[in-house]
Amino acid sequence: MQTAIQAIKEFAAEVATPAWDWQPEEQNVELKDKLAEQFAEQFAEAYKITEKMARYERVGQIKEAAVEAFANEEEGPSAQEVKDLLGSIEKSVVRGSVLDGKPRIDGRDNQTVRPIQVETGILPKAHGSALFTRGETQAIVVTTLGSTRDAQMIDALEGTKNDAFMLHYNFPPYCVGETGMALAPKRREIGHGRLARRGVQAVLPTGTSFPYTIRVVSEITESNGSSSMASVCGSSLALMDAGVPLKAPVAGIAMGLIKDGNRFAVLSDILGDEDHLGDMDFKVAGTENGVTALQMDIKIEGITEEIMEVALNQARDGRLHILGEMNKVLSVSREVLSDAAPVFDTMKINPDKIRDVIGKGGATIRQITDETGASIEIEDDGKVRIFGENKASADAARAQIEGITAEPEIGEIYDGVVARIVDFGAFVTFMPGTDGLVHISQIAQERVNKVTDYLSEGQQVRVKVLDVDNRGRIKLSIKEAAAEEGTAEPAAEDAPQE
Repeated sequence: MQTAIQAIKEFAAEVATPAWDWQPEEQNVELKDKLAEQFAEQFAEAYKITEKMARYERVGQIKEAAVEAFANEEEGPSAQEVKDLLGSIEKSVVRGSVLDGKPRIDGRDNQTVRPIQVETGILPKAHGSALFTRGETQAIVVTTLGSTRDAQMIDALEGTKNDAFMLHYNFPPYCVGETGMALAPKRREIGHGRLARRGVQAVLPTGTSFPYTIRVVSEITESNGSSSMASVCGSSLALMDAGVPLKAPVAGIAMGLIKDGNRFAVLSDILGDEDHLGDMDFKVAGTENGVTALQMDIKIEGITEEIMEVALNQARDGRLHILGEMNKVLSVSREVLSDAAPVFDTMKINPDKIRDVIGKGGATIRQITDETGASIEIEDDGKVRIFGENKASADAARAQIEGITAEPEIGEIYDGVVARIVDFGAFVTFMPGTDGLVHISQIAQERVNKVTDYLSEGQQVRVKVLDVDNRGRIKLSIKEAAAEEGTAEPAAEDAPQE
């Protein structure tokens, strides 16, 4: 920041534009005293109303009455001037009450956290979900798991990269009792989302141990202070509900500051009004063992080391209290993923078999994907990643790949189909993409003069693998399979008659 400030100063000195000697407009002290005498006590009573919307309504009534009594657009002070002075009086009343040690707006002391309610698994079809409520701030948070192909591709200045973790924060107008159009994300939503992301990213598993793309969406349904920290708490719960193996649960809290001269008060879990009328909004997220994210918005020139120490200690106590309430509902990640979540599986195949799995022009792998609903990724070393829509989908894809890549074992008996008949025997397909030769002498115990008297193309047979030579050619036997299983071998009358 100082680098940017210095650059601005150097640029201003180089341009040498004359400085604007701005001076604040003088306050109408006489009018302010009259307003304070008549309405200060009313503001004090209004700020004892704990319900936000009812309090806003009463404050609005006080301001309307003051404007009606004192504003005169033609001769006296304007309505805007009266409102500005009322705002200054309102701020002084609230701040002075806190500094005097009186209860806060909602009746709490400086260190108490609002009542917390936690629910998990509230959306049965979601991979993970949580409802986190703290006072009049509430967030519904949903976790969705996807394959590595679902990662967000970021085209940045330093190059293209994939981001396997996304956290989106939505702050619709209705959460603060307003109406409006829900358009593209605004500065607030982007900033709060980034802060919540930093809060939980430190405890996420590595891509190697948990190779999923993770998307978390926090929908703020009601807001009265610290919705970004509610998103941190809700995200931690939703991730654990989805079975994401977090290193530790994470919670967040917003701290406030009222400072006047040498007097100050640090407030835990601030309300929206305390943020607006106070001097600091200090957000702290972390686990039981440490801090994962910090953000400070400050309206005064700076704070002392003493204030910072008090704020961090108070934030730690509040964070541990919130974690305790969260842990009563869900303290560790679920051991199994949701039935609705995709299933990840890995297997290793012979690199020489990769072309068989992919098929000509990708036909084989597309067929597997279409039939099972699973997505498949194959690396050059033969490592295969399977992402199934569910366990059945992943298992079906794995079974097909195993069938394609399986190596024939000498002595094993397989089901096969006669693929082609030649004078000296028949070629039988007994594994996907794998044929072997049944020599004419291996069709039946008796002497076979004509292969077509015993076999026909498309006929299903049982074959035993006799040998695989060093060129990969496979020798099969129908009569050996029949003798071992005690079944009848093909007879001359089994072949279709011409």
